Amino acid sequence: AEHGAFIVNMASTGCGKTLANARIMNALADPQQGMRCTFALGLRTLTLQTGRSYRQDLHLSEDELAVRVGGSASRALFEFYLEQAEATGSASTQALIEEDSHVLYEGQYASHGLLDKAMRDTRMAALLSAPMLVCTIDHLMPATEAQRAGRQIAPMLRLMSSDLVLDELDDFDIADLPALTRLVYWAGLLGTRVLLSSATLPPALVEGMFAAYRAGRAQYQRHRGTHDGQAAPLGVCLWVDEFNTQSRNCADADAFRADHARFVEQRVRALQKTPAMRCGQLLPLPITATAKMAIRRDFAGHVREAMLRAHAAHAQICPVGGKQVSFGLVRMANIEPLFDVALELFRLGAPEDFRIHLCVYHARFPLLLRSAIEHRLDTALNRRDPQAVYALPEIRAAIDGSAERHHLFVVLGSPVCEVGRDHDYDWAVVEPSSMRSVIQLAGRVQRHRGTPCASPNIFLFDFNLKHFEQQRGWPVFIRPGFEVADKDPARPFRLEKHSLNKLLREEEYATITARPRIQPREQLLAKTSLVDLEHARLADSLLRRSETAVRPRGVVPPSVGLHAACAWQYPRAALTWALPQHQLFRDDSGTPETALTFLPDEDEEKLVLHWLCDERGKPDLYVPSERQLERIDLECGPRIARWGQDDLMSLLKEQAEARDLPLRCCGKRFAVVSVMQSEQGWRYHPALGFAKKRQGG
Repeated sequence: AEHGAFIVNMASTGCGKTLANARIMNALADPQQGMRCTFALGLRTLTLQTGRSYRQDLHLSEDELAVRVGGSASRALFEFYLEQAEATGSASTQALIEEDSHVLYEGQYASHGLLDKAMRDTRMAALLSAPMLVCTIDHLMPATEAQRAGRQIAPMLRLMSSDLVLDELDDFDIADLPALTRLVYWAGLLGTRVLLSSATLPPALVEGMFAAYRAGRAQYQRHRGTHDGQAAPLGVCLWVDEFNTQSRNCADADAFRADHARFVEQRVRALQKTPAMRCGQLLPLPITATAKMAIRRDFAGHVREAMLRAHAAHAQICPVGGKQVSFGLVRMANIEPLFDVALELFRLGAPEDFRIHLCVYHARFPLLLRSAIEHRLDTALNRRDPQAVYALPEIRAAIDGSAERHHLFVVLGSPVCEVGRDHDYDWAVVEPSSMRSVIQLAGRVQRHRGTPCASPNIFLFDFNLKHFEQQRGWPVFIRPGFEVADKDPARPFRLEKHSLNKLLREEEYATITARPRIQPREQLLAKTSLVDLEHARLADSLLRRSETAVRPRGVVPPSVGLHAACAWQYPRAALTWALPQHQLFRDDSGTPETALTFLPDEDEEKLVLHWLCDERGKPDLYVPSERQLERIDLECGPRIARWGQDDLMSLLKEQAEARDLPLRCCGKRFAVVSVMQSEQGWRYHPALGFAKKRQGG
């Protein structure tokens, strides 16, 4: 209560971090005032899942919990499928409360001029009133980004009046770290206690956030503390995982660094005693083609070989019929090549006595189609009861509908499959981009069943596609990845090699755990190690003292320009819009996108693609853009089929009937999709989503 609190929860995936976070913050709350806490997450889906978990497991009423997510259509579809599951008896959770539902607020805000005006806005009232608020982090970021008066008031008041939990902080892009550091600094400045929660928190990230929090808390203590304003505030720190707890008073960054390293060492020793559930193996990728499409066709062939190899090692016996069945994930780094690889996989088909059921999953599907895909995967890949999947009608029909003895249910996905999905696969095939993504993806293998692996169940290609498609010498572990997008090989964050066989040590992938992410080597070799590259970039952004300061041993010299530590090293900048203007949160200016939607024609017999805005960006014009669309014919080879046969028109009609809305209104709300801008237009198939048209048509 006097010195604040900085808490780190590093428990493993599946150990109950979500509920533990709420219980920790409740234990720290003043019993007289009760718990007030904000749980901020990066993904809408994960936010909704967390809200549902708190509603069910903590038995919270409407007066105690509010859930705030951007995108009301996403929330509506989430609740629609949840209600369907309840109606069929396949779920037992309550639906989330509406965003504008009544929430408990004991204070008499009507008598206060500022709060009286604020509470007239029901959305602001919901943000401020609820004792527990689960929200996407976008709702809090305006507190630190005041360009003009007004927009920052509600999130700033929320930060001032409740504790803050930041879940899966390390899943944000490195370009978002300055904004996240500003948020943690402001949390300290406004007197809030902060908890960071993730199984894979790198030391540089944790230490950088502690420095930001401590700097903010020092200002708070100076103005609101009980001492004379001269003494430095103590940093009350707590570390938690499934094995142990540790609490310390850390007076400075050096003390915190030593205590954090001590806790991580204890955690690593405990992890080493647990049976290995995720074991990796490197696969060679001998691609000799030079043309882009030929490279992707060759890559698809190697993906198919890896799928069959993984199935042979990890298939299970179906209790009905005795066929060999496995559920696997193929993770690719980017959507555009994924689209072409999916086309080739469908064309190739499967060998004799094998049948592949392929589901393509990424962010560029119309919202309603993506929601249907996610609902299908959420249902099938809940493996807490290992036999339950074989009783699902769709899975049962797929297995019984053909004579082949081997059935592979495969998800071909982009990085959206790594975080926020509670899925359990038997095996995974990975196109690499970073060690962080490998560890996160590994958390989807044996996620529910926890069976120790006797042979590798995560297969890593030695190279990624960028290595073959880009000019020699260009960085390849970018977008996503931690290399800098600069051809100059002398830059400190440019790898000398791009082969995982050269970039990873065997112990870093043979048994995949969080250790490479949470315990860096003492001497970082950022140009020759994929693991060290990540730690070095994080340290450069978060731990920089000044351009001439002595760096921690092993950290490469800082790059030129602004960095995340500016948020607390230059506190006067917090009074201006200078840093947010140059260090945007989720800046997408480098990858411009456009919004499209499918709307029914006058006869409501077919769907026509429309732009949501004109060339000047004016919304709600719904300009037809069908001429920009190339509808792909899917060529299916032998013994391969789509996993799921969703039809967008049928799904729209289902929503229109369920909500008693015109079909066109449902199209405007639920058939939207965000795609990369393209002068040539786009390719589309309901099973593949959107991709840009190839050059020349």
